[in-house]
Amino acid sequence: MTKFAAGRRPLPTSPFKPRAQAPPKHFAVGDRVTHDAYGLGRVIDVEGDGDTAVLVDFGARQERITQPYTAMFKL
Repeated sequence: MTKFAAGRRPLPTSPFKPRAQAPPKHFAVGDRVTHDAYGLGRVIDVEGDGDTAVLVDFGARQERITQPYTAMFKL
């Protein structure tokens, strides 16, 4: 089995469109966010460049949310 670094390329004549990837989310300290499971919160710490994890204060609890931030959105 051979591994390719580039992955699969769609054929130009294919009727199926390649999946578009969403741009990565970046958060900064002080950003207001909403999370599907935890609700409203504020970012209180950013690890690394913001691409590793963020610490969010949701009022009753603080949670460390790691990449990918699929359930968290900036308000």
